[in-house]
Amino acid sequence: MANASAIPIGRSVAARAEAAPIDPGAWPTARKFLVFGLMAFGQFMALIDIQIVAASLNDVQAGLSAGPDEISWIQTGYLMAELVMIPFSAFLAQALSTRVLFALSAGLFTVASALCGLSWDIQSMVLFRVIQGFVGGAMVPTVFATGYALFSGPQRALIPAILGSVSVLAPTLGPTVGGFLTEVAGWRWIFYINVAPGIAVTILSLLFIRVDRPNFAMLRRIDYAHLASMAVFLGGLEYVLEEGPRYDWLGDPAIATGAWLSFVALLLFLERSFRSGGPIVRLTPFRKPTFAFACVFNLVIGFGIYASTYLIPLYLGRVRGFDSQQIGATVFVTGGAQLVSTFMVARLSQTVDPRKLITVGLTLFSASLWWTAHLTSQWGFGDLLGPQLLRGFSVMFCIPPSVNMALTGFEGPELRAASGLFNLMRNLGGAVGIAVVNTWLGDETRIHVARMGESLGRATAQAPDIVAAVAARIAHSVPDPARAFQLAQSEFARIVGREALTSAFNESFQTMAWMFLAALILVPFCRPAPPPLAGKPAQPPPDAH
Repeated sequence: MANASAIPIGRSVAARAEAAPIDPGAWPTARKFLVFGLMAFGQFMALIDIQIVAASLNDVQAGLSAGPDEISWIQTGYLMAELVMIPFSAFLAQALSTRVLFALSAGLFTVASALCGLSWDIQSMVLFRVIQGFVGGAMVPTVFATGYALFSGPQRALIPAILGSVSVLAPTLGPTVGGFLTEVAGWRWIFYINVAPGIAVTILSLLFIRVDRPNFAMLRRIDYAHLASMAVFLGGLEYVLEEGPRYDWLGDPAIATGAWLSFVALLLFLERSFRSGGPIVRLTPFRKPTFAFACVFNLVIGFGIYASTYLIPLYLGRVRGFDSQQIGATVFVTGGAQLVSTFMVARLSQTVDPRKLITVGLTLFSASLWWTAHLTSQWGFGDLLGPQLLRGFSVMFCIPPSVNMALTGFEGPELRAASGLFNLMRNLGGAVGIAVVNTWLGDETRIHVARMGESLGRATAQAPDIVAAVAARIAHSVPDPARAFQLAQSEFARIVGREALTSAFNESFQTMAWMFLAALILVPFCRPAPPPLAGKPAQPPPDAH
């Protein structure tokens, strides 16, 4: 009989407690929220660091004496490594236990953050950022699975709203926090700021997170071919997406090689996913059509969130000439609107069909992008206030319903796998979004410069007179007439470039607006799973004995 009497008499009370099954669903509510809040804060740390350097890249570049092509790898390296860890974390959580994995992830993330602050050149910075992204990526999907294991009924409805808010708020606040720290204390503090809270999260995780047991035997069954193919596929894809816009895509031998390796690795990854005895990533959640549709929504949402968060600071820096602190102050308002809508959506999600909420969210998000698509070269905080408030408010109508559709109905290892794949889609959408909008900006800028050149060419009668008048004004400060004329031409070229770039930003926002409207086509095909019964406790992840 497998009961307490089967335990040897010599074993301690602690051993008896260790042998007992863990049921986090039976914990007091206060302890549940403590553990969930702790893990949500760890997720916030990992996500905010994606964009925390966005407003400070010029300062980091100057501090490390890096070239403009090298500095982008500070973000690219982080994203590449995080993309690999997010789906892998489901396997590690089952093998090591949620407690060990989360504490290890938080601790190594803290060490990597300190090393980033101590970087002495661009190579060391990129290496430490890769480590930071890889170890921090485990905190992102783990908290989703744990939240669904801890809570049931109406309380579970809060999980997607809270975590959705964290997922959107963290990247949005990244440039603001990074810009403020850079101006006040220097760019190295955008990494040092993680050290104290990281230590606290690590210690508290070891003390309080006990939601499942490890299955160390899984570590002896790792399919290394599956793991390597996933790493090459996702890392190669991110490399192609990031570097492609700068180097003519497949016209560059390195980009073409990366694309080919990524494609071959994808085929091997799929083969091992279906034929391996112990796959690193389970693709079985895609058997549910609702989960697949939710992942598509998350891909589109990730595209819009990351691309818009990237474009606004880029516009403010390149067109308006704002410094890092001004950029941060301008984009901060989006986060406030997100917090307002979080509580509203949390209540509505308990009674309203999630498809209706997603329809509202996609429509309003598209409207905010279309509103932003009327930029001029003079827009600042006041002009961007309305579009950003609407965008922040609307995105929360998209994320919690899609989280509910994706994760409802899964338990145990399947829940972990679904959480990893679902979060991967958002980050993958962000990586694709940033790469695509960079391509759009480059192409559209060249097109608009050519069109403006044609317009100036047709106005041959007035253009020379205008240039001569500007040169005459400059001649008051520059005695050489030839030099004054060159400066006048340069000023005209600068204005043309600025207006062409502004038009390219508008084209990019318009295209994204149409993309969000197109996503509405998928809404009628989603059939959300019924919510769990209010009195039914959530099933904890299965224990390994």
